[in-house]
Amino acid sequence: MELKLINGDYVPDGMGGVVRCAGADALLERVLFRLTARRGQFPLLPDLGSRLYLLAREPASQRLSAARQYAAEALEGEAVSLSDVELAPAGEGRIQITILLDYRGTDLTVTLTV
Repeated sequence: MELKLINGDYVPDGMGGVVRCAGADALLERVLFRLTARRGQFPLLPDLGSRLYLLAREPASQRLSAARQYAAEALEGEAVSLSDVELAPAGEGRIQITILLDYRGTDLTVTLTV
């Protein structure tokens, strides 16, 4: 069971605890955490997280391949395979990243903005 996060905050369950999820929902929570945490931010787990936050520094012509590489690095060890990555401008110099995943024959999608 994983704890549910929205915008980096745990979701309260209304009874003094937090919402937990299982199965594909738990997997998506782990994937989202791995993609949004900055790689190297956790001294005891230096390989946890991604470098997607660095994407805006890449030349526009290299962003897609960098996004694929950064997402693949972040998801190593998870029970998903990376199907594709799509990028779109999100205004104010931000980038919307849509990551398409395959989990046991089921398509999953994660979207985040950096």
